[in-house]
Parts: sequence; C-alpha cells; structure tokens
Amino acid sequence: MKQFLRVEILPFLALLTGSLVFNAGATTYYVSINSANPVSPYSSWATAATNIQNALDAATNGDLVLVTNGVYQPVGRPAPAPDNILTCVICTNAVTLQSVNGSAVTVINGSGTNRCVYLGNGAVFSGFTVTGGNVSSTYSTCGGVDCASNALVENCLINNNSAYTAGGLYFGTASNCVISGNYATGQAGGAQQSILIDCTVSGNSSGVISGENPSGRCGGVFNCTLTNCVLTGNSSAEAGGASYGTLNNCTVYNNSGFVGAGAEFCTLNDCLVFSNSATSQSYRYSILTAGGGMYFGTANNCIILGNQVQLDERSSASGAYGGGVYNATLNNCALLDNYILGGSGGGAYGSTLNNCTVAGNSAAGGFGGGAYGSSANNCIIYYNTAIYYVSDFSTANATNCALNYCCTFPLPSSGVGFFNFTNAPLIVSLSGTGGNLHLQTNSPCINSGNNAYVTGSTDLDGNPRVVGGTVDIGAYEFQTPKSAISYAWLQQYGLPADGSVDYADLDGTAFNVYQDWNAGLNPTNPASVLAMRPPTSTNNAAGITVSWQSVRGIPYLLQRSTNLAAQPAFSTILSVTGQSNTTSYTDTSATNSVPYFYRVGAQ
Repeated sequence: MKQFLRVEILPFLALLTGSLVFNAGATTYYVSINSANPVSPYSSWATAATNIQNALDAATNGDLVLVTNGVYQPVGRPAPAPDNILTCVICTNAVTLQSVNGSAVTVINGSGTNRCVYLGNGAVFSGFTVTGGNVSSTYSTCGGVDCASNALVENCLINNNSAYTAGGLYFGTASNCVISGNYATGQAGGAQQSILIDCTVSGNSSGVISGENPSGRCGGVFNCTLTNCVLTGNSSAEAGGASYGTLNNCTVYNNSGFVGAGAEFCTLNDCLVFSNSATSQSYRYSILTAGGGMYFGTANNCIILGNQVQLDERSSASGAYGGGVYNATLNNCALLDNYILGGSGGGAYGSTLNNCTVAGNSAAGGFGGGAYGSSANNCIIYYNTAIYYVSDFSTANATNCALNYCCTFPLPSSGVGFFNFTNAPLIVSLSGTGGNLHLQTNSPCINSGNNAYVTGSTDLDGNPRVVGGTVDIGAYEFQTPKSAISYAWLQQYGLPADGSVDYADLDGTAFNVYQDWNAGLNPTNPASVLAMRPPTSTNNAAGITVSWQSVRGIPYLLQRSTNLAAQPAFSTILSVTGQSNTTSYTDTSATNSVPYFYRVGAQ
C-alpha cells in the first residue's frame, strides 16, 4: 500500500558510500595527491600519480583508475572539441574512475575557473565530491559533470557548480547521487537531459529570480527521467523542481517557482508532490502565477498535497491559478489541502481529472476551491472551500466544470453531464495531515463510476482499479464490495447494498434490480421499463423512424432484423447515448417493402 503521510529522507551523506569494483583482466592505475614517487604507468601505490589526469591518460577501455583521499585541483586542459572548455578531469575512454574511500574524503574542485569532470562514452565515475566547477561562457553546457549519453555517475556528491545550461550534471546516468546547491544561468540548476536513479536533488537554482527580466528554466532538473528520487528546495523564476521530464515513484517537495513550483510539463507516476509554492515574486513580471504542485503535464496515481499559489498584491502578473495543478491531466490521484491566494482553482484549474479525489482544498479571493474550469469524470470533489469577498458555498467545490459520474455538492449551475450526485462521499477521514481518503463500507461512491473513464489498471494504493464489475468514484477502489450495483443508486431507492436484492424482480417487470440499474430504471416502479414506442405508419421514402423509452446518459444498442429465422437474427445498426424520455432514430436504409424488426437494449 502506498504510504500517504510519512516521508523519510535519508541523510545525504549516507547515500554516498561506495565499494570498490574491479574488472577481471583490467589494468589498475593509482592516484594519490601525496605520492612521493609518481612514475608512469602508475601501476602501484608506491608509484601513484599525483593528479587524476595523468593516470587517465595511461588507461584504456576497461581499465580501472583508483583515487585515494585528497582535494584534486584543475590541470587546465580543454575538453574534446567542439566543447573545448577547460576541465579538471577528462575521461574520454570507457574507464572506471573510482575513489577508494568515498565522496566525503575524495574531492575534485574546479576552483571557480574550470569545469570539474568530462566523461566520454562508457566511462564510470564513482565516489567523488564534485564542487567549485564554473563554466561562465554563454550557452556553456555544465560546470559539474558533463557526460556522454551512456556514461555512469554513481555514489557522488555534485555540489556548488555553475554554468549556463546545467549547473551540476549534463547527460549521462546518475545513481545514488546527491546533486545540491548548483546554479544555472539559463536552464537547469541541478541536471539536464540525464537519467537519475535513487538520487537526491536539493537546493539547486536557475536564472535570475527577481528583476525586470527573470530567467531560468528549472531549479532542479530539466528534460530528465527520474526513478526513486527526491526533489527538494530547488528554485527558479519558472519551474522549481522538474521541467519536461518523467518522474517515477519520486517525492517532490518544498520547491518554488513562478509556474509549476513542483513540476511543469512532466509525466509523474506514483509520485508524492507536496508543499511546493508558486509565487509572483516581482511586481514587474507580468505573466500568470500558476500550478503550485504541477503546471501542465500528466500525473498517474499521485498525491498532490499542500501546495500553494500566491499572487503578490504588488505584482502585475495576469492572474493566479491552480493551487494544486494547472492545465494538467490527473488519473487516480488525490488533490488534498492545496491553496490559492488571489485566484481560482484551489485544487485544480483548467485540468482533466479521472478517478480523482479532490478534498480540503481552498481558494481565497477566487472561485472553485476544489476545481475551476476543469473536466472531471468518476471524481469526488467535496469538502473544499472558496472565499470571494465572503465565503461562497455554491462555488466551494466545482465552478465552471464539466462533470460526469462525480460526487460533489452542490451541483454546478452548468456543465453537469451524466449521473452526478450530491450525497456525502463517506471517506474515512479528513483529519490529520493528508487525512484518509479511502471509502467507508457504505460509501455511495462504490460501483458508481463509468468504466469508460478508467485510466490505468490500479488505484492510488496500487490495488485493482475495478472490483465488482464497475469502477468506484474517487482515487481509491473499495476492494470488497458486497453489491455489484452502484451504492448511490441503491441508496436513492432505499435498497440495501449488501447484494441481497441485486437479482430480485421488485416491481414485477421481469427485470431484476441489476438490470434496472444497468438500464437506468426505477426498480420499484412497474411503469419504468425499457420499451419501444408504438410504431407510426408512414410512407416516408427516407426510411423508418423508431423510438424507445429512454434515460438521459444511458448507452443504448439498436438492432434490426429482416428475417427472424436467421442466425443470428439481429445485427446492431446503432450505438447511441440516450436522451430524456424518448430517443429516436431514422433507419435511412429501410426503404423497400421487406419487413423490418427492431429491438433496443442498454449496453
């Protein structure tokens, strides 16, 4: 089960311990800054090189270079063309460059004048602190570790480096690393176009945060793929944590930016996004402030918790929107305790929500405490607040939204689609940080959704998304329903939800309760049936018009036969969503004199 409230972040340095890896058959070269007798080819500690570059120059593909404790300074060599940037350590071969005792005692320092490390294809770089790298030229790539696409960086601390494009890491794969305190003038403070696994990205920044022309794409990571990572304390004039990337099972918290404080234009899978803040920080910066947790992008099975957007009263920004998310698509997600000051959409603004629970969010100075201008399907939007001059209960949950199969109160004055209801959702609890948004055993949300809106096979807990045949409303699927019928529908007619009447014919129509529910009928009223309307004789050359008694929103199949003895006798000629009271269809192909037979059924 996904942990909802508890987030444990291991101490940074605890992540940086490593072990020596030896490649059988490889030549090993040694580096010690205190070597008294450096003799090429540096094949023992007694003849170790005093700088890393000398040993790397002697090594070839598959070799190992071991480096013992020390602070290694620049040698001032340019990296390969077209880069040509002065770099402390240049590894162009598929060599493993590894410290003996880990990053705490083995440092490569660019001294503010050089890039620290350049890695070529197949290179492995393990167990170092990389700091003080600085590449000041316009559009330069990276101050910390600049990699070829298939280089590997592991068990490293990449700290306090700067460049235009990426302060800490550019390209390559980083595993079990801490990337912190780096800065980029134009793009990503932490990392760009990299793969990060089990990494912490913290306290990085990009661009000019205030002033007339703020700049910088993202404080944390840009165009990266992250798995099991933590993004925290990153900041930028645009996105705080992540921009244009994919995040899997990551925690994104306490980041700040102007839009997408947590993430912008990203795909998030099984992530926790909490306590990020988007704020209009300059009264001269005249664009919108939006998406405390997320700005555009897609989130699957994520928790968006306690994020905020604030519009500074001095700012000329065009507006503040989406305390939790702005213009995003959310599937099987929880939006909880997000907040917006000076705008609308405390939980979500302009977004598409499928099987989400939106609760405890608020909008101060705007509308739609839960959602504004959004499309919601199979969602709970309840227990939110909105204050526009005074508390406005009618806009507390959903304003200017298109709703289908949703639980909210009250129903909006417009945009209400099919089969929404106002019953309290009966979640377990809203109290405490994050609450408990699972459904109680008698929740009306059980079996009350529409399977056509289901996205993904699991709910927010990772449990099966559809149990009992019909999807539940909200982010969590109740795993042991006793009835196969919508609990809200059963409660509407005062029927028990224990399964005892599911297949009983209560009104003598030969339809059982399950069939009545499937057809949208009243199970206690004999006059409520699915029936064809009496035919009308006509000589209409355009065909035959057939009508049937229908319910708005129910999907129907119309079938036709010209020979009841045939096998099969009927074939489907129409799939249509029903209208209130009567639905009609003109069969334009029925223009000759043969007999035509029609039947209709609920899908």
